Amino acid sequence: MADVSTVLRDLDAESQDVDALVADLDSGEWARPTPAEGWTIAHQIAHLSWTDGKALLAVRTPERFPDEITIALERGGAHVDDGAADGAALPPAEVLDTWRRRRAELGAALADAPAGARLPWYGPPMSVASMASARLMETWAHGQDVADALGVVRVPTGRLWHVARLGVRTRDFAFAVHGLAAPESEFRIELAAPGGGTWAFGPEDAAQRVTGAAHDFCLLVTQRIHRADTDLTATGDDAAHWLTLAQAFAGMPGPGREPSGRTS
Repeated sequence: MADVSTVLRDLDAESQDVDALVADLDSGEWARPTPAEGWTIAHQIAHLSWTDGKALLAVRTPERFPDEITIALERGGAHVDDGAADGAALPPAEVLDTWRRRRAELGAALADAPAGARLPWYGPPMSVASMASARLMETWAHGQDVADALGVVRVPTGRLWHVARLGVRTRDFAFAVHGLAAPESEFRIELAAPGGGTWAFGPEDAAQRVTGAAHDFCLLVTQRIHRADTDLTATGDDAAHWLTLAQAFAGMPGPGREPSGRTS
């Protein structure tokens, strides 16, 4: 597990990369549709800003977060969608400035959070490092939506380790939000890392296994790609089932993506 300072450094780098995608766009380009139905580039950045604000609430005033969870449960997906829509209605420069301010405040708040703190969230409570990893995962995933909308091909980086690890750690949660009992045994996950080498999780002798490219795995667990469009191989029925419902993000299952017909 990377320490908090390492995750925060990688989160800042990931945020800078996404920022660079949108910083010079004109207002018409901010209105460009992304692969998420009904969401423009402005919605994507507004969502990152909105979620960073909610994370700040969890860090600074955790005693207030149960009320936030109640609202989210009552409103379902509309809570997230309305947050993005409200932000996207603002001028692009304001959306970007607000995101920059909130992410800087969140980084500082997480850096100052007490060691061992458990932060409330829409899923299970998280450690400070896990919260930072979750923000990196969301930043990367929504940045992928922006890149897809712009036709930009991003080069995978070693920062994807945080996304991959979160995808592995949320295995049981992914089963639970589908109303299913999680498999009792651990899985072995072996992923070809960007730039070479292998990222491995779980016991070496596990019968249930997943292998393939780390980039494809990260796209899958953030539901930015359909299972059929990955190079991932599953050994065992439970592992194969997991790849059809994996999600690294909190909340209810998303619609995922339709197969593109690409060959890996």
